[in-house]
Amino acid sequence: MHLRDATPADISVIADLIRALADYERLTHEIEWTEDGLAATLFGPEAVPRVVLAEPTDPPGPAVGLAVWFPTYSTFLGRPGIWLEDLFVRPGHRGAGVGTALLHHLFERAGAGRVEWAVLDWNEPSIAFYRRQGARPVPGWTRYRWTGGDTGS
Repeated sequence: MHLRDATPADISVIADLIRALADYERLTHEIEWTEDGLAATLFGPEAVPRVVLAEPTDPPGPAVGLAVWFPTYSTFLGRPGIWLEDLFVRPGHRGAGVGTALLHHLFERAGAGRVEWAVLDWNEPSIAFYRRQGARPVPGWTRYRWTGGDTGS
């Protein structure tokens, strides 16, 4: 398996993998981007996220997995880390070490920091995969999302 940072030329492959992820997570209805818009946010001058693609080498072929991530910072650790936004491996390639390779690649990039992510409560296969890697839920934390609507005042 070959891991590499994605380039703007990979936008169609990235878009296909994200669509497949959304389908797996039953969230296809939440996709709002166009490929041009996605390319601008992933590779434009103000881009924050980064994408790592996993490509088979024997035989060589198109990407079968990706990790979308961005740098974070822990004030308590006093060092940078990584937020893993998405980790996805096409179903036919699961169990072959692709996800493990992507996750470990991010651990190496995080250095002495940490890699954190969220997982859907019902996604038992992914939860089991993360547990096999040694990851554990963070007790006492609840994830929030604000989209700018009602401020509740």
